[in-house]
Amino acid sequence: MLAGLGLVLSGWSSAQHAMHSQRADTTGIAAKTETMPNDDSVLDSAPDKLLFAFPTRVRLVKLTLRDEHRDWIDISFRYDPDAAETFTWNLPQLPQAIYYTADWAILSENDQLVRGSFSFAFGPDAEPPSVTKEAEEMLMQMRNGDPSIRQVASPQTQIIIDRDPPKYDPPFTIDLKDQRLNTDQSNK
Repeated sequence: MLAGLGLVLSGWSSAQHAMHSQRADTTGIAAKTETMPNDDSVLDSAPDKLLFAFPTRVRLVKLTLRDEHRDWIDISFRYDPDAAETFTWNLPQLPQAIYYTADWAILSENDQLVRGSFSFAFGPDAEPPSVTKEAEEMLMQMRNGDPSIRQVASPQTQIIIDRDPPKYDPPFTIDLKDQRLNTDQSNK
């Protein structure tokens, strides 16, 4: 059956052909799931559909598509309670983006929830999404520091040598001389 899917999708020949790995799950379904486009693939043009091939009959309960800014793309997903091994979902015309990520969730035969996701890019200047995500992660680490290190960066300071520090008037003043006079007079 998977060979037939390959024939249907032969137009996506530029896509990398490899099974992608998903988040770990106890069923093993996510690791054995094949998608078109493949995870981390770069296509010549925008795909017109998403295809899922699961190792067993499942119910697809969630399917979302987001761009690199995590903005939702309306793909009009509606839950269908019928179980199947393959699912095809037609896509609208996708605008150019750095990459897209499809998040999915299924209920296995024993009603266990399994989640997964895959990313793809398209266009003449497109790079594999993993390259872009890695660069974004490095930029965040440079900006915010390594999350594995528990320290707070000290704030930037300016050293001013050639001028006096600014003088600020406090919001109110207390005249202690008046207080002493009032206290002395009340003690008499």
